[in-house]
Amino acid sequence: MAFDFPDSYRYADSHEYAWRDAEAVRIGLSAYAVDQLGDIVFVDLPELGAELNRGSSFGTVESVKAVEEMYAPLSGVVLSRNEALLANPEELQNDPHGEGWLLVIQPSDPAQMDQLMDAATYAAKVAAI
Repeated sequence: MAFDFPDSYRYADSHEYAWRDAEAVRIGLSAYAVDQLGDIVFVDLPELGAELNRGSSFGTVESVKAVEEMYAPLSGVVLSRNEALLANPEELQNDPHGEGWLLVIQPSDPAQMDQLMDAATYAAKVAAI
């Protein structure tokens, strides 16, 4: 199955994405990760102000098949979380790279973005799985 990975996003080995605008970074799960999960029934996200550490778990996503940890692609402080997604977790399946975003953080080390994969590298990794 072919997936569309936005070129402006950066991707972690654990299948989370990070997209930076002027000040903050939006974090979500890649379309590939969402597809692998199947029907999503619950999402657990950290509270506002929580500190994320790159590579550490920040929440879980539960599907009818499994409960999976989500890992922070960057370190930073949670500025907002997708409350609509908490109420309707199935929205994650509909638009993981858009309305299905998870968190917005203030990165503590913006240079960590450079350590994530670009879209082409990530697409090649997924294709090899």
